[in-house]
Amino acid sequence: MKPLPLAGLRILSFEQFGAGPFATMNLADLGAEVIRVESPPTADGGPPGDIARHTGDYRLGENDSQYFQSFNRNKRAITLDIRKPEGKVALHRLVADVDAVANNLRGDLPARLGIDWPALSKVKPSIVCVHISGYGRDGPRASWPAYDYLAQAEAGFCALTGEPGSTPARAGLPVIDMLSGLTAAISILAGVMGARATGIGRDLDVSLYDVAIQNLTYVATWYLNEGFAVPRRPRGGHPFIVPCEMMPTADGHVFVMCIKPGFWRRYCETIGLPDLPKDPRFRGFDERLANRDVLMAILDPVMAVKNSAEWVALLAGKVPVAPVLTLAEALDNPYLRDRGGVLHLDHPHRRDLTTVASAIRLDGARLTGRPGPGYGADTESALAAVGYTADEIAHLRTLGAV
Repeated sequence: MKPLPLAGLRILSFEQFGAGPFATMNLADLGAEVIRVESPPTADGGPPGDIARHTGDYRLGENDSQYFQSFNRNKRAITLDIRKPEGKVALHRLVADVDAVANNLRGDLPARLGIDWPALSKVKPSIVCVHISGYGRDGPRASWPAYDYLAQAEAGFCALTGEPGSTPARAGLPVIDMLSGLTAAISILAGVMGARATGIGRDLDVSLYDVAIQNLTYVATWYLNEGFAVPRRPRGGHPFIVPCEMMPTADGHVFVMCIKPGFWRRYCETIGLPDLPKDPRFRGFDERLANRDVLMAILDPVMAVKNSAEWVALLAGKVPVAPVLTLAEALDNPYLRDRGGVLHLDHPHRRDLTTVASAIRLDGARLTGRPGPGYGADTESALAAVGYTADEIAHLRTLGAV
């Protein structure tokens, strides 16, 4: 078999919760060796390691959870306290053997902990340091803790979401965490490519706030240039195109997108109203937008006659259409299973553990995976690989450095 495309890429990551782990998991799925660093057990007996290991009701033995497994497959894990002198020495020995060091810590911490490029370039000039933070590593907010929901709120995502006149709503998933993770994954690859070409690494910064703002894309361009603030539309509709929204059915909703004139004509033909596009009120995009309420009063009773599955069967391949599914319906969807969208992990505490698969296909096949690592499971092997003896590792343990 061909090697995975990122085989040979080695990353040391100080990661926690969502954004950082999502970044490195996408790279690990493609063959990168990711060694995640977590804190050793604390004297106060608090939950050890990444808080994700203890998040949610669904635990997998000690120091593991289904939440953690959702972000950490195909990785290795070590414990290391880099605030201790002996831990700092171990860090430098590990850095000498990797391409990149990533973290998603608070913005003021990487420099204080010595995991930025000015500090680590003294060990390895080609090292690439990628930082995911809430607001960046400089400025008045560098020390602020931040989370996805806050970025959604401040970047306008919540105000754009929901029905007109309703309370602002966040997305049902931490989309900014995921987008930040993907942005950081690109940053790692770009940084390493540059370092391999020049022999010199660098710092690359990704902040949740900046990612949220960047992903406003055309909505931001319209406002910045024309002062146009996109309003919420009923049923999650498009700001300019009608019908391009959720349509009621006998048992729920389907999302119909008549994004082109041809789709509008085919939609009307399929639902039994072939002459509707000839009506001057509904002929073009502008006319349909201006007369949206009148148009919906005509379409809604027709759509309510059949159920969602029937409409999808009639419209599929002719007009962009999708059923509006519950979470359970989406994950139990036979189409998802047929596409290999569900990945089974042979976890020691649950042999049938199931997650969603990577969205990337390699040579037509879904990427496979092994479960996320146990807490500190690879400490000895990772340190041995950079020259530590068993006695030296045991000494580090007595000092609380690992």
